[in-house]
Amino acid sequence: MANNVNITSNGIQKVLRNYNEKQALAEYVWNGFDANARTVEISYAANELGFVDGLEIADDGHGINFDNLSIKFEPFFESEKALQLPLNKNRSVMHGKNGVGRLTFFKFANDAEWRTTFLQRGSLKSGRISIGVHALNNYQAGLLDMPLNNKAGTRVIFSNLKISAEDLEQEIIPYLKAEFCWFLELNKKSGYTILVNGEKLDYTGYIQDYEEDLLIRYDETNTVFKLKFVQWKESLHKELSKAYFINEKNEEMHKEYTTLNKKADEYFHSVYIQSEFFTDFDFSGSELDTQVKLYQRSKTSPEFKFLLKKVNELLRAKRKVFLKEYSSKLLERFEKEGVIAKLADHALGDKNKNDLSNLIKTIYEIQPKLFSNLSIDQKKTIVSLLDMILASDQRQQMMPVLGSIVEMEEEEKAELNMILMG
Repeated sequence: MANNVNITSNGIQKVLRNYNEKQALAEYVWNGFDANARTVEISYAANELGFVDGLEIADDGHGINFDNLSIKFEPFFESEKALQLPLNKNRSVMHGKNGVGRLTFFKFANDAEWRTTFLQRGSLKSGRISIGVHALNNYQAGLLDMPLNNKAGTRVIFSNLKISAEDLEQEIIPYLKAEFCWFLELNKKSGYTILVNGEKLDYTGYIQDYEEDLLIRYDETNTVFKLKFVQWKESLHKELSKAYFINEKNEEMHKEYTTLNKKADEYFHSVYIQSEFFTDFDFSGSELDTQVKLYQRSKTSPEFKFLLKKVNELLRAKRKVFLKEYSSKLLERFEKEGVIAKLADHALGDKNKNDLSNLIKTIYEIQPKLFSNLSIDQKKTIVSLLDMILASDQRQQMMPVLGSIVEMEEEEKAELNMILMG
């Protein structure tokens, strides 16, 4: 059975041109988890020359029901909007839609074949679907006489590959670790796993800080929340830094950005909060919503407000430690870039250079955004101005100026004032 996707083959490649092979392969892993898989396995083999001879991605999800085949493969829109695969903003389910991810294989292979087993009206059925790179708008599909397996699942077999084993091992697999680490950590208790040639995808090297079984108790109602905090060494791609709210059955009920997301530093983090309190919780509206809720448990509940306060305190405390460590690396970078003059070239000597270094570190720890996205010349200009002020008799004037730019806690003001007053 031949079927046409509602767009030309060239049009599909045009719409998906911004995908690279790393993102494309990740889409097939997401497709497996979207199908309620617990395990997604990537298997590949390379020849003596280092080229990949075979690549497969298998999952134990519910398979592709042929009754819904047209929904999975045909609706495709020749629009830039197709690139913006809308994630569910408040749940980590249904990553993709409209079959977009199923057609990205042309970035790393010429042909793809799906062998799927699914439950249809009480019995297992199997079928095959194939697409070639030169006719992405035309897929061949057919049911098989006998089921391929004794349980549901899908195996995608890619052939005539365009990538090497080195590409997979040095580029794609590290990308998958950053793409899925937060998701695997979210679903660890449910046994979600990605296997690569039979080995678990190990993302522990991406963890900067890890603390679990932190308890927050709201005494008035004896409500207990169990927290897990993870700080990541790298960006989580489109996921960014979020808090995940999980019920007692390990089901994710809601997620939202943390208050420290996108603060112009490299403090990438995830917070996982588990409690029976999130069962039958109304996550609609904002915590400032003053309307009476139909549900007793909502963002206006005193327990939830107390929780957010404690979570924010934890995040700020963790971030302060991180920024103090990172500020030293910032100074090393400024030295290498020539933003801070070498001591021999620094006319005012050792003490003033130390004052300048301490001032830069303190300002960065208070507000990293002041040093973000700057060119070398812009960094040099800011550092030169700070240096001039330190060398003058106007040091005391810097406090009100900085205070008008950034909010500072009393402890931060005291630390800054100590440096300025020498």
